[in-house]
Amino acid sequence: MAMSESMKDPAPAAPKGDAEHRAPRGGSGEMFDGIAHRYDLLNRLMSFGIDSGWRKKTVRALELERPTDTPGREKQVLDLATGTADLALAVAQTHDNVAVVGVDPSSGMLDIGREKITARGLDARVRLEVGDAQALSFADDTFDGICMAFGIRNVPDRALALREMARTVRPGGRVAILELSEPRSGIIAPLARFHIRTLVPRLGALISGASEYRYLQESIAAFPSPEDFATMMGDAGMDIVSVTPLTFGVCQLYVGTPTRETP
Repeated sequence: MAMSESMKDPAPAAPKGDAEHRAPRGGSGEMFDGIAHRYDLLNRLMSFGIDSGWRKKTVRALELERPTDTPGREKQVLDLATGTADLALAVAQTHDNVAVVGVDPSSGMLDIGREKITARGLDARVRLEVGDAQALSFADDTFDGICMAFGIRNVPDRALALREMARTVRPGGRVAILELSEPRSGIIAPLARFHIRTLVPRLGALISGASEYRYLQESIAAFPSPEDFATMMGDAGMDIVSVTPLTFGVCQLYVGTPTRETP
């Protein structure tokens, strides 16, 4: 299932960190610049439109409406690996009192995202900027929620990026990470593996003229198991709220909250 914001985060020189947490270098910002103009179309075709439903679940998982909220306070959400801003837009369109900052290493993807934001009249509440999930420019406890769809797989040092999320989300806030996975068991597992390993790269290359979609199946296969990734989130300073398999396990939704106590 070829995905949105996917394969996108990080690019340049990767910071040092555990080799086992590093993704293949293919998921760079420059790589996505080259396919930005066809990216949304490819995602819809390759996922059969299911990815939009996954994003809605991710927005709900942030639980931005809480009984303890200060009335009238505008909330802040960070969308990492925002790409063409699909998830950032979903957050803003669901919550009128939320401002979203979308960060991505691909300027080409962000240009398309800005066009979509303007077309929906959301320039005042959704801002996009080039950045690296491993080195966020924001202060501690800045955001009420942080989300990331189909991007953590491509971060060279995932553990570092997770620590940055735990640092910049406020105590009591949530981190919701959506990521593709290969089902390891069940009747759909062989079909899902065939789709990801064979059909997605070929269709991506055919429509976009770019061979980069071969990277998609490689990065999914190399990603840790849901149990191991949840452990990484815990080691980075988060309590795990839930790990939810979506569509027979071809996607996982990880939700955590910082271990720091609410003041």
